[in-house]
Amino acid sequence: MSSLKPQLILFDCDGTLVDSHGHITHVMQQTFEACSLPAPAAADVHMVIGLSLHEAVRVLLPSGDVPQHEMVVAAYRRRYGAVPDVSLLYAGVRDTLEKLVESGYWLGIVTGKSHRGLMRTLDEHDLHAVFQVWRTADVCPSKPHPAMVLECMQEMGVDAAQTSVVGDSCFDIEMATASGVRALGVSFGVGTVESLQQAGASDVVHSFEDLLVHFPPLQGGELPCTMNPG
Repeated sequence: MSSLKPQLILFDCDGTLVDSHGHITHVMQQTFEACSLPAPAAADVHMVIGLSLHEAVRVLLPSGDVPQHEMVVAAYRRRYGAVPDVSLLYAGVRDTLEKLVESGYWLGIVTGKSHRGLMRTLDEHDLHAVFQVWRTADVCPSKPHPAMVLECMQEMGVDAAQTSVVGDSCFDIEMATASGVRALGVSFGVGTVESLQQAGASDVVHSFEDLLVHFPPLQGGELPCTMNPG
């Protein structure tokens, strides 16, 4: 058995693993129109990707009241489930995740998606076996609250020094820094290099494969005896 401590990497999903911003934006704009509301601009939708759905709608519809927000949330969920999702994994994601597992790392997901939405994504891309733990926005407070990261750390039995977060938005980086863990940004999602660094990212990579530079192989990595919440 290796004397090295286990290392946990927690990934955001939309904009980090999956190129889903176009699909999310399209569904959100259609949802607002179906609710007889002006469709938000694509740039405005991009700015809220990563938040929980309730929080995203609240930001996009600041003049709305709670019943109106709930109407939009319910309509989005119906439409999102009905519209085929053609989002693809970013280049190099599958190979890199598999290499990280082979190198001894434990992997997890912390996402603004609902549990149902995340399961759909994992099913569509056959990624269930790669991840040992995950948290979604319908069981934890929305990013940048640190609960998702802290709960994953507790479940896996690791501390902040053993944990890293990888994400494309400032919400991801702020969540990581609030948790006291290392944060790495990716430049191919919604966040710019400058904004991610200002939020606290220790570095920003420009391709998913570049993460391997930051996570060298561990010796004797062992999968934990744990059950994910899915």
